[in-house]
Formats: sequence, C-alpha cells, structure tokens
Amino acid sequence: MSIFRFQIILPILTTLLAPSACFTVPLSHSSISSSCTILQMNKRRSAPRAGGGGFGRKVTSVNIKTKKPNPNFVYAGDLRPYPQSPPRIVDPSAVLAIPDYAIDGIPKNKGSSTTIEIKSEEDIVKMREAGRAAREVLDIAGSLVKPGVTTDEIDAAVHQACLERKAYPSPLNYRNFPKSCCTSVNEVICHGIPDMRPLEAGDVVNLDITVYLDGYHGDCSEMFVVGGKEALDEAGQKLIQTTYDSWLTAMQACKPGVDYNVIGNLIQNYITPRGYSTVRAFCGHGIGKTFHTAPNIFHYTVNQPLGEMLSGHVFTIEPMICEGLPDPYMWSDDWTATTVDGKRSAQFEHTLLITVDGIEALTGKLESSPLQFWEKESEIHKGIWLGTSAAAKARAEEVNNAVGSS
Repeated sequence: MSIFRFQIILPILTTLLAPSACFTVPLSHSSISSSCTILQMNKRRSAPRAGGGGFGRKVTSVNIKTKKPNPNFVYAGDLRPYPQSPPRIVDPSAVLAIPDYAIDGIPKNKGSSTTIEIKSEEDIVKMREAGRAAREVLDIAGSLVKPGVTTDEIDAAVHQACLERKAYPSPLNYRNFPKSCCTSVNEVICHGIPDMRPLEAGDVVNLDITVYLDGYHGDCSEMFVVGGKEALDEAGQKLIQTTYDSWLTAMQACKPGVDYNVIGNLIQNYITPRGYSTVRAFCGHGIGKTFHTAPNIFHYTVNQPLGEMLSGHVFTIEPMICEGLPDPYMWSDDWTATTVDGKRSAQFEHTLLITVDGIEALTGKLESSPLQFWEKESEIHKGIWLGTSAAAKARAEEVNNAVGSS
C-alpha cells in the first residue's frame, strides 16, 4: 500500500467553463474551477479522527467515518462509487497481534523518516511469515476476479483469509480506511475502496493486500484482468506488460551498495520511451513492525543520491504507471486516487529484502500461484520472479517447475 509522498498545490484556473469543458484543458499543471467542481488533485487528507473502530467492537455498527459520494462531484473517467458494506470486525482474540491504529485509526509508531532499519534475523523470519501470508491472501483474492463479482465480495474474502492466518488486515482503519484491502479498477491509481460495483469483462484491477502477522506487516499488490487476457484490449495488455517489466527492471538492479535513486531512474527510463507516465505523488516505503517508514521509494528519476542499499533493508517497490497524465485526482472519499484524465493505470508491488548477494521478494509467488500472461511474455524475465539472490533463484526454479507442470 503506497504512501502519499507530498502535497502539490496547483493553481486554479478561474475562467468560466461549462461542465462539458471540464477536461478540455491540459491538467498536468492546472486544475479547473468555477462552474464545475474543482479538480482537487493531490488533496491533503484530513487529520484522522479519534473514536474509530474496525476491530473487536461488539456492536452492530463500527465507528469508522465514511463519506457519502458528493452528487455534484465531477469524475475524470467512467468509474463511479457504489454503496459500501459496513467495515468488517476483527475479534482481537482471533489474531496474533493488532496494529497500534486498529482502535482509533491513528498510527502511533511512525518509524524514522531518515534512518533505514537493518532487520535482525528474528525480524526477517517474522517478515517472511507475514510476506507469505500476504501472498496467500492475494492469490485467494485474485481467484475471485471474475465478471459479476463485486470488490466488496473480494474484501470479505480477504478479511476472512487474514483471520484464518491469525493476521490483522493492515488497511482496516489505517487512518480510518474503511476496508480490509484496496481494490483499484481501471483509472483508479491506488487506494480504491471495495464496494458493490460488479466487475465487468475487460476491467483491469489492482488488488493491494497487506497483513499484520505477529507484529509485522507484509505488503503486496498485483494486476488482474476480468475475463482474462482475451477480454482485454491491446492497449490494456501493453500497459500492464510495460508496468510489470519496468518493475522487474528496477527490482533486478537492487543489491547492497546500490543507491536508492536507481529504482526510479530505471522505471522512468523504461516507461517514458514507450509512451507512459509514472505517478510522483505516491511512493514505496520501508516496512516491518511499522506499516510505512524509511526509505521512501521514488518511482521516477531523482538526480541526487538517496542512500545506499544494505543487507537487511526491507522496503516496497510499487510503481503506478499511467496511459496518460500521472497527476492523481482525489475522489470526495479522500482515499480513491484516479488519473486526472480518466485513462487507465497499473501497479505491481512486492515487499523486498536486500540480502548479501542480491534481493529477495518476501511476498513472492508460490507453487499454487497463477502464472499470468505478463510473466510469460516479459522481456525482462520469463516465468515467476522471486529475486536475484542465490536462494531466491533456486526457489524460483522450484516454483516455476511446479507451475509449469500444473
């Protein structure tokens, strides 16, 4: 699950425009005003409110504040919010640990903004367990992506799968987020809230799963196509393939001694010649006992040193790549970020560990995981990728042999 990197204050165009003209002006450096709803790009979220719920409340309704859609809101694309079910309950006795924000929605331990923690052997063991659990839950969620299924049904399955693993679904009540996972469809860049909209053939869906298991978070996301590859147009296939290959290119380069700026440089250099843009307002992050901590992982070119990777660093890489403009446009729920021009976006994410001889995906696929068309057709690595360390390569060979024979 990405974090909001920074606030961009954009000038407001104050000329009078008819509603039908709301999207006729280039929007990468301006927003629209007056007779139509202002496009509030990169809107700062309101401060979390105390009194939220989300787990262990033995009541019929949980006190997570959710906003009703604004009937006058101007949407960038075709997607619209649908009704949401109430937030799901977590009985504290059903999980090994709960995060510090579970009751009131406010994270207490924010970690360092500058110092990157080197995980201990015990930390790494726990993070492997959390990463595997997150992968198992993501695979379960992905298996439900079919025409007619709602993202609320997927959220219910995610919630149950977390509890079956004695894990807390990390997004639930994090800064008052009302659901147990993020489901971002078509033009939604990230942080889509599961609702009652039935999925349609040809939709592209990012499922973002984070679990909190025994005191540690494991975070991953992946694209899914409703109806499979044959239901998706060529442009959508190219978007997903380019996003996946740019992500692989960046991960392949990670090892001790490499500067963190290499990640964004490689991603932007890969996608820009192919006609895509990379979102700057959200970034990857360090992760462990704390959901979001140092380092910030930028998915665009940064022409200054950002610090060296060291063995024991754990972080996410999660580029958000767009068909059109990369500026996010926030819905009135203060969470859903869509592209400002209504064009599609794609994203992949792993929780990653720097080892002495490379990098390893702690949320890597399993023998039971599906092999997707972008993995089969990748220009960077064909088959399931689990890392560049000797152990990760050996494990990947086992998994690919199992997947190939299934």
